[in-house]
Amino acid sequence: MSSLKTSNLSEKELPRERIALHGAEVLGDAELLAIFLRTGRVGRNVLEVANDLMNEWGSLRRLAGCSIAELSQISGIGPAKAAELKAAFEMGIRMARPEAERLRVDEGNAIYQCMKAVLQPLPYESLWVLLLDARYGLLEQKEIFRGSLSESLAHPREIFKPAIAKRAYAIAIVHNHPSGDPLPSPSDRRLTKRLVQAGDFLQIPVMDHVIIGTESEGRRPYFSFHEAGLI
Repeated sequence: MSSLKTSNLSEKELPRERIALHGAEVLGDAELLAIFLRTGRVGRNVLEVANDLMNEWGSLRRLAGCSIAELSQISGIGPAKAAELKAAFEMGIRMARPEAERLRVDEGNAIYQCMKAVLQPLPYESLWVLLLDARYGLLEQKEIFRGSLSESLAHPREIFKPAIAKRAYAIAIVHNHPSGDPLPSPSDRRLTKRLVQAGDFLQIPVMDHVIIGTESEGRRPYFSFHEAGLI
């Protein structure tokens, strides 16, 4: 990736001027980052710092999954700039979601479309519960656990607690595989079975468990236990 230097650019070639003259769509990823960063550091201008970020993480998608601490590791990115970047990425994620009050999550693809912007960039596993009304409309989505997912940590009690509090009719479970392969592990299968049994007991059915991976030729980017006939 080539490094852009403000000292070698005319005024009309600077990111802020280019976005005003030509629109945001003509800017490269590093130029967009430079606008949010605003300033560089001693001996390194803002475009070079933006390029450092892109070289370190490879893409905006991966960058969006970084924590504030990880962003701050780049020289020239302090906690304040890292927080601003994190807020900008979060706005993009929220804008990519369908409007919750209009969203029906009654099939695996709908769950995938709802949560892919949140889960695909993450370098760690994150498990969410979707709280549903009687028509499988989305009431709320809530993160239950993040880290290395295991049956002992993802306890049914914690997963059903918000459903009981919200008086949800049903729930859907969704988590990601950072490896990109959405196929369920034996642990995923056992956990799903436990959750279905708990849902039957509580009369809050688990309508699906969707695992989100990444797009790859020859496979879908998600796995749905319901579509596979396992729920």
